[in-house]
Amino acid sequence: MKTLIIGANGQIGTELTRKLREKYGLAQVITTDIRESRIDDPYFYQLDATDKEAIEKIIAEEGIEEVYLMAAILSAKAEQFPLRAWQINMNVVFNLLEIARSGKIRKLFWPSSIAVFGPHTPKKNTPQFTVTDPDTVYGISKLAGERWSEYYYEKYGVDVRSIRYPGIISWKTLPGGGTTDYAVEMFHYALRGEKYVCYIAPDERLPMMYIDDAIQATVDIMDAPAESIRIRSSYNLAAFSLTPQELAGGIKRYIPGFHVEFKPDYRQKIAATWPDSIDDTAARKDWNWKPLFNLDEMIRQMLVNLSEHQYPEIELTF
Repeated sequence: MKTLIIGANGQIGTELTRKLREKYGLAQVITTDIRESRIDDPYFYQLDATDKEAIEKIIAEEGIEEVYLMAAILSAKAEQFPLRAWQINMNVVFNLLEIARSGKIRKLFWPSSIAVFGPHTPKKNTPQFTVTDPDTVYGISKLAGERWSEYYYEKYGVDVRSIRYPGIISWKTLPGGGTTDYAVEMFHYALRGEKYVCYIAPDERLPMMYIDDAIQATVDIMDAPAESIRIRSSYNLAAFSLTPQELAGGIKRYIPGFHVEFKPDYRQKIAATWPDSIDDTAARKDWNWKPLFNLDEMIRQMLVNLSEHQYPEIELTF
């Protein structure tokens, strides 16, 4: 089986590429991105995800059976470029659903987000099925993608699968314009011995997840038998929730001199409409989802890996 990852240079795409190539082999996982590859990769194509013809050509020439669509413009950046965000976040999904409907690929994954929820969504243990009234460009596009996905499954039998990612925390690749980026930035500032000015209020609780769990969930839902995937819009996914103040306190246990100042900006208004916590019972029941990393283990993993690979001059005691 050959797999195509679109948006392979991003925060999640980078780690997903590594995971799938470990599983299937280098030549079985073809990657694309609008940016040049950071490594010498003979199986990489540089292209714009909105170029449907170019994607169809790769699918045909490489014999692709499964596609992971990871290209996106995230929440904060999408507010600055709404039309471009719609093109990337919605039109590309639509194109791939059409490609799948025509039988050119067998299976499609694309990520939705907790951004589909809005100011009238229950904030605590947000249910799988509830009010979805997003008031951001990112959330609107993701919700539209969910509705089209379910439509294409019901109408045409397209095997499309999706999960609603919470904020993703990773150490290898920096995020690119999301509202929850602070949770990654904070570690880098702490390890550099710099004060961090946080754009989210200290007590704003949001669902988060360590990158390893996000990647495993992505692989697991695609590996699950088709009959197990009862939800074809997008599954809730959860690991832990945190506030900026709690994260800063956790980092201070290892770097006591770390200082955070809070100056909320426009991104705080986005975060305020999102859930505090997520009910992911459906994912746990349908395809045996279970996170491995809690808040404390995530903090430890981030500091261990960053200090070893990016800040080797820093000595931490664990």
